[in-house]
Amino acid sequence: MQEKAIAFPTDSRLLDVARRKLVLIAKRSGVVLRQTFEKEGRSLKRRAGGYAHAKQYRRLRRVLKRQRTILGRVMRDLERRLPELTDGMKEIATLWLERARRIHTQRPKDKNKLYALHAPEVECIGKGKARQPYEFGVKVGIATTEKGNLIVGARAFPGNPYDGHTLAEQIEQATILMQDVKGAPKPHTAIVDLGYRGVEVPGVEIIHRGRIKSLSAKARRLLKRRQAVEPVIGHLKDDCGLRRNWLKGSEGDVLHPVLCAAGYNLRWLMRAIARLGLKALFALWLLVGMRGRVVSDNAAWPSGWRMEAAN
Repeated sequence: MQEKAIAFPTDSRLLDVARRKLVLIAKRSGVVLRQTFEKEGRSLKRRAGGYAHAKQYRRLRRVLKRQRTILGRVMRDLERRLPELTDGMKEIATLWLERARRIHTQRPKDKNKLYALHAPEVECIGKGKARQPYEFGVKVGIATTEKGNLIVGARAFPGNPYDGHTLAEQIEQATILMQDVKGAPKPHTAIVDLGYRGVEVPGVEIIHRGRIKSLSAKARRLLKRRQAVEPVIGHLKDDCGLRRNWLKGSEGDVLHPVLCAAGYNLRWLMRAIARLGLKALFALWLLVGMRGRVVSDNAAWPSGWRMEAAN
């Protein structure tokens, strides 16, 4: 899970932000609105926070109703003045009016809600954590090698798909990223958790705990490596910046996990060089074929190529 850099989306805050954004657009366009509700908006926002903290929900609902009313007034006032705007400002105003209308009409039980005015791609994902029941961002899958924990895949999955439906795309990305390596190794074994139960990928053996009775002794030993991906995810979040995504739009959601994984692999390589000396750097040089020597598949990847996947 990769969280977006947004504030926690409460109804009161979203309504107030939408109103202030429309007032700002009108001011930049040189349009004078009938009323901006600046003073009342600040008061309502403060009262909503106080009522929510005191669990006085009846009073809170009255405040939210008033905030929706004044947002609707500002929206209609700006819509009436759209013909007065220039073409460039009219396009901008129409975009923000559409987002403000979504916030104005959405209710707590609705689907596909807008959680941030500037980031409509944000999704709400419930992870079952007691300290943080809901996270706002996009689902991300991480694939690492069975030995060494080198990241070979980091991919965003918008739309909050079921974990098992992401495995084929995750393996596809790992295969593409490794195609320039000498021998073009392909993942042949995926060690996953129970979220991937019932999924089959052609040419790839799926190992998970749900098949424990039918697994061979070798597969049971490999299954113990599934937990090794968890500290990798922790280091990605704490050391490489995956915990919070500051890049804009859906393109930022796709690029950010790849950049974080590249940073993790660079740290992994630096630790290997510090531990093994220049011998590790020379071995890596041979591995990627920088000297143009012919290296067999077995020499390039002596440990086999297995992959662990997690969301």
